[in-house]
Amino acid sequence: MPFGIEKIGIYPTSFALDMKRLCEARKHDIADIRDTMMIDERSVNPAWEDPVTMAVNAANRMLTDEDRANIELLIVASESGVDQEKPMSTWVQRYLGLSPNVRNFELKHACYGGTVGLRMALGWIASGMARGKKALVISTDQSRMHLHMPWEFVMGAGSAALLVSDNPALLEVELDKSGYYTEEVSDLTRPTSRVETGNSETSLLSYMEALEGAYAHFLSRLGEEIDWDRYFKKHIYHAPFGGMTWRAHRALQRRWRKMGKDEAWAHFQRKSGKALSYLRRMGGTYGSATFIGLLGMIDHSDDLSPGDRISMFSYGSGSCAEFYSARIGHDAKAVSKAAGLQALLDARRQLTVREYEDCERERTCWLDQGDFVPCLDGFDDWYERHYRGKGLLVFQGISEHYRRYGWS
Repeated sequence: MPFGIEKIGIYPTSFALDMKRLCEARKHDIADIRDTMMIDERSVNPAWEDPVTMAVNAANRMLTDEDRANIELLIVASESGVDQEKPMSTWVQRYLGLSPNVRNFELKHACYGGTVGLRMALGWIASGMARGKKALVISTDQSRMHLHMPWEFVMGAGSAALLVSDNPALLEVELDKSGYYTEEVSDLTRPTSRVETGNSETSLLSYMEALEGAYAHFLSRLGEEIDWDRYFKKHIYHAPFGGMTWRAHRALQRRWRKMGKDEAWAHFQRKSGKALSYLRRMGGTYGSATFIGLLGMIDHSDDLSPGDRISMFSYGSGSCAEFYSARIGHDAKAVSKAAGLQALLDARRQLTVREYEDCERERTCWLDQGDFVPCLDGFDDWYERHYRGKGLLVFQGISEHYRRYGWS
């Protein structure tokens, strides 16, 4: 039987910052960000949004009552946990109206978390122990505050929700075709609730080493020689920033055959470039990146058909990576269209640099505080216009360290 992703939902937050504005304010060359890093905008969270609300808002619109009744496994993957003990999955279970008979947990493995959550859900469904039931895997993250830091331009936020079942309308994952690679490395880290730091050069090298290692393992497990270019119609790579996917593609190109730079760039654009269509507008989305890339690829490619094989690569700092094979689902275009990500991105409010800095400071100031109520004013009454009465889950604050959520 086929197994994979039946539906997908994305929540890109409701604020955006244009990189041109940020580059002008920081006196940074915009060509470096748009052409080399491949980022045009980034998502920004207001103080009334957090990883829990993003997770719920990503999944809520796509789930039917029948879906909710049949979900018996819920995995929430994140490196942006809001509590050191209570898993975010319990809030997600409650506010999505899922059955009380659902196994749920929060999973952490940096940007690999969403992918390993998907693989665990697929294994559970394929085992046949819960025949006819479904799993919900949600990857949800937001960056910490990095004002005036060199890596400020690659930060972002967002959430991807995957309904996993034996009806892979969006994407069928070939369970026996995967390779994985791990090695302990301290490249990026979040040692406290406020700090997000690391060595970017070490991270880049670790990513590339993990890609080579996971792909080599994939080939060894496949047990056959393949023509890399013909075997895969498209390629999707983890994108801490868009430019990293070009480096990843170039590395696998060289294993196949040598190309000049212009030919290699044209090949990348044809085989992988469309995966950046939405990622360029969201910035760093952590574990959600490969799934947002998948959505961008399906929405913007006119040469993809059901059954076409694509490759997916996920990398998480620390580190672990996986390279696996999948096939475009039988109703992929319709499922992707239903996600409506283009409209969600277009509906975001564009921030000034000052407004963006105010958002980041307010979100940061209440971390580890026992009492806090987010301010809903400002931003041209954005809360009243975009949230009030729209049925979005919002973070209402903290009282004596207990978090409160409610519908807008």
